[in-house]
Amino acid sequence: MIVAFSVAPSGTGSNPDGSVHDAVAEAVKVVRDSGLPNRTSSMFTEIEGEWDEVFDVVKRATEAVAPFGSRISLVIKADIRPGHQGEIDGKLQRLERAIASGEGQ
Repeated sequence: MIVAFSVAPSGTGSNPDGSVHDAVAEAVKVVRDSGLPNRTSSMFTEIEGEWDEVFDVVKRATEAVAPFGSRISLVIKADIRPGHQGEIDGKLQRLERAIASGEGQ
């Protein structure tokens, strides 16, 4: 399974510009320390693994954000495809091949 999630604190933030990068950095550290395949972009972090291990990491990443505000926003999207691994890269490779070959035109 691949889970894309975004977690951010709100309320009583310490950055006057509303930035949450310090809190997000703590969450991303949890993900990277998990050892599971992962990728972070400007909007989401993706992580791949089995159901229980992935959601354990999402929970711990969410808990890492808690000290930065009085509330936490968590958005989750999951691609559940039993029997498939390596899809965090595989999906992108197939997309790039399709673009390069002009498929879908």
